Amino acid sequence: MSSNRDLVVRCPFDDSIYGTLQSRTAEQVPAAIATARRAQAAWAAVPVAERARVFRRLAGLILDSRDRILDVIQAESGKARLSAFEEVMDAARAVRVFAGRAPGLLRARRRGGAIPLLTRTFEHHRPLGVVGIINAWNYPFNLPASDGAEALLAGNAVLLKPDSQTPFTALLLGELLAEAGLPDGLFQVLPGSGAELGPALVAGVDHLMFTGSTATGRQLAIACAERLIGFSGELGGKNPLLVLEDADLATAAAGTVHGAFSNTGQVCVGIERAYVHTDVYDEFVERLVARVGALRLGVGYDWNLDVGSLSSSKQLRGVTAHVDDAVARGATVLAGGRARPDLGPYCYEPTVLTDVTEDMALCREETFGPVLAVYRVGSDDEAVTRANDSAYGLNASVWSARRGPEVAALLRTGTVNVNEGYAAAWGSHAAPMGGMGDSGMGRRHGDHGLLKYTEPQTVSVQRLHRIAPPQGLGNEGFATVLTAAIRILNGPRR
Repeated sequence: MSSNRDLVVRCPFDDSIYGTLQSRTAEQVPAAIATARRAQAAWAAVPVAERARVFRRLAGLILDSRDRILDVIQAESGKARLSAFEEVMDAARAVRVFAGRAPGLLRARRRGGAIPLLTRTFEHHRPLGVVGIINAWNYPFNLPASDGAEALLAGNAVLLKPDSQTPFTALLLGELLAEAGLPDGLFQVLPGSGAELGPALVAGVDHLMFTGSTATGRQLAIACAERLIGFSGELGGKNPLLVLEDADLATAAAGTVHGAFSNTGQVCVGIERAYVHTDVYDEFVERLVARVGALRLGVGYDWNLDVGSLSSSKQLRGVTAHVDDAVARGATVLAGGRARPDLGPYCYEPTVLTDVTEDMALCREETFGPVLAVYRVGSDDEAVTRANDSAYGLNASVWSARRGPEVAALLRTGTVNVNEGYAAAWGSHAAPMGGMGDSGMGRRHGDHGLLKYTEPQTVSVQRLHRIAPPQGLGNEGFATVLTAAIRILNGPRR
């Protein structure tokens, strides 16, 4: 018999019970934070090169444990095995990249001092202390592995609040970190209700990293601001794809299918709207629909499936509502458009729509499912204008033989992929990734992603004489001498 503190996890493949564990309570969070602080004090004293060795080992363990991790991810999220594989491989690579870059990023750097030769100035990056991570269900392994690696490499402890649908994946990550040699108390998993645990985390941690909806992100950002602690969030998106006049249509159609329907469309950086130049529109749509029709939809651990289940009945209701509303208001279904309970309780066909108009929820709201709206545009400039006409700004995709980088510079999104849907920019772990506008604040990956978990500290050592009038010179004389010195330091006016 389960108690009201039990967290019951169901498998989206058939809605069966996958496992049960006990939820943490808000009253337990302060103790977890205290444990983390004790562990962090010792971890911060460990040289960065030694911290990095833990994560090099973790990268190898992820590869060694591939199939075990895939099984747990699929059982909790319902995604196809290929989508789970992409998540695990990205985690292994990200962790290894961060481990390689951390020692250089975190070393003390000499900076120009106030007075040449007399002032020696250094920039340091000190760990914040305890970092809270609240993670989404759609990438339950990759996101906490990469976010956690950056925070831990920077010398912090981490408290992870996984989504209630995917706690066993988070616990598995914790096991692998322990096996890699991470000391006890530095990475703790707190399963349970976000509404209960979220405020308790915000009340005690030194930075919060959140992945989820824009609405929840706003609430958390406000709460963090009241405590004057850092907040970073990857939030919602309504990501555009542009097929320009000079695009290779066969490649563009294949890339659009992957960008829109990978992970059953439940990808923050996935594609939900496509703007296609009128001169290539008909051929592109024909190729696109043919490829969508060939996708293999289903549930289970079979490598041959292309598209898996939606994660829950809530996701299925949302996707169905968007498509049904659009069709009722005049949208045309070119592919899909139906739930498939014969394949799995939350399966929905990969769907392509045209004639989507502003009065339809699908037009501007994030669907977060296997649904793509295709729009005809009269020029590349119109495609850019319509792509930018959104409150969101997370990711974009441009397909062009010659104009890709030029058009990318015109788009107001945190990442832009040229001749790729989302994987190229996402997988470039040495570069920052995040959103503009309602898609979030802060960045993960790259220098920004790691250094946000630190406090910059400037240490200046003054030699021979302090920066003040020397005895016997007088204030006016000191001002005259210093003015002349600064003129020399500043150099010519042109």
